[in-house]
Amino acid sequence: MVTRLMGKRQIGQLQPYEFVITIMIADLVAIPMQDRGLSLLNGVIPVLTLLLAQVTFSFLSIKSQKFRRTLCGKPSVIIENGIINWDEMQLNLYHLNDLLEQLRSQGFFNLSDVEFALLETNGTLTILPKSQKRPVTPEDLKLKTNYEGLPTSLILDGQIEAKSLARIGLSEEWLLDELKKRGIKDPRTVLIAMIDTQGRLFYQIKPAP
Repeated sequence: MVTRLMGKRQIGQLQPYEFVITIMIADLVAIPMQDRGLSLLNGVIPVLTLLLAQVTFSFLSIKSQKFRRTLCGKPSVIIENGIINWDEMQLNLYHLNDLLEQLRSQGFFNLSDVEFALLETNGTLTILPKSQKRPVTPEDLKLKTNYEGLPTSLILDGQIEAKSLARIGLSEEWLLDELKKRGIKDPRTVLIAMIDTQGRLFYQIKPAP
């Protein structure tokens, strides 16, 4: 519950101070469990204190750019106009192997394909490829495209999502009828079923036990 209150973010998206607070909370929660002589309250109070500190820091970071820069720092330009900024790499203790690894993880195996690369405050690398190396888009080809919204889950692990059906104006009877057209008599045999904004139904049957 405490981690939920701290916000929905993955470990790689945490700022350094948030990561430290998360580790400290984990240690404090474990102490009363390891020492039966300690009251559970001895672990709860420090955890709530750290939670309050984290929420306060996050609130101040949102309200004040100056406070955020002081607490979290600012992004560093590691590659600028296709040239590695060695001074910035040394300042951030960022090794060439780290740079190459993060480039490869995002599909860039050749340094000459990269125009800009920024080392974000949470340690991730944001890359802007050279214009000649960017994927071609329909806009580049002057092609018209239809609207594509988020698909809706209708069945998850054999369970019909009644609220999702109601939200898009469909009924369970409609879904069961569509499944029967595809030779599926029991929705509990369906691993997942989704429908997109074009009305196309995707489904996958559970593997045989």
